[in-house]
Amino acid sequence: MTWKKKKKLQGKNRYYSVSKKLRREYRSNDEFEIMLNNLSLEEIIALKLELASKSAGGYLYGLPIWRSLRYVSEDAVLKYALSATRTRVEAMRFLGMIPIEYRKVVQIYGHEKYFEEETTEDS
Repeated sequence: MTWKKKKKLQGKNRYYSVSKKLRREYRSNDEFEIMLNNLSLEEIIALKLELASKSAGGYLYGLPIWRSLRYVSEDAVLKYALSATRTRVEAMRFLGMIPIEYRKVVQIYGHEKYFEEETTEDS
């Protein structure tokens, strides 16, 4: 029995990569990504909040941080799903969503625009 290579899908998502986008904007590099990889997600979030607090004079009072955590994590997972898959249908399946739910989430977070800036620079 021979194994055949699956035909690669040529979807819009194949150009999506958060890492490449940040590197093109000179906001990331190999050294930074290696250091970041050594931290847990919890440490990264705590460090980010600490740095934001320092730049705000040491106080983040009045910001609904606890209530915003759900949206922050959904935003991050959706960006990853779009960059890890080749098509929107694959991203939807990866997230375990139905089409109506997926469309609603994409409208809320607007990730198409986030990644479109990168693809227009390629042309």
